[in-house]
Amino acid sequence: MKKIEAIIKPFKLDEVKEALHEIGVSGITVTEAKGFGRQKGHTELYRGAEYVVDFLPKVKLEVVVSDDIAERVVEAVAAAAQTGRIGDGKIFVSDIASALRIRTGEKDEDAI
Repeated sequence: MKKIEAIIKPFKLDEVKEALHEIGVSGITVTEAKGFGRQKGHTELYRGAEYVVDFLPKVKLEVVVSDDIAERVVEAVAAAAQTGRIGDGKIFVSDIASALRIRTGEKDEDAI
């Protein structure tokens, strides 16, 4: 099993969700996040004073899938989240040793 974490722009969430649904991913976890990378934030004007916004709004998606569809999930997220501009985000893939569905006690592949 693989855990795929993606940090994307908030307005791309619906497109990514649709892309995941099309390839059969049934569950995702979405967290509002703030951060920056090479983008380094930006400056804004508020009541005549200029200030720096270091942390930009992002969305973090987490999906646990079987090994056989992990690459397709990464490709779907990347294609749906891409704008071609700086700050599109990152995707991280890590191994999951075990999973347990609390309600039924199902384990590993059966739990996802």
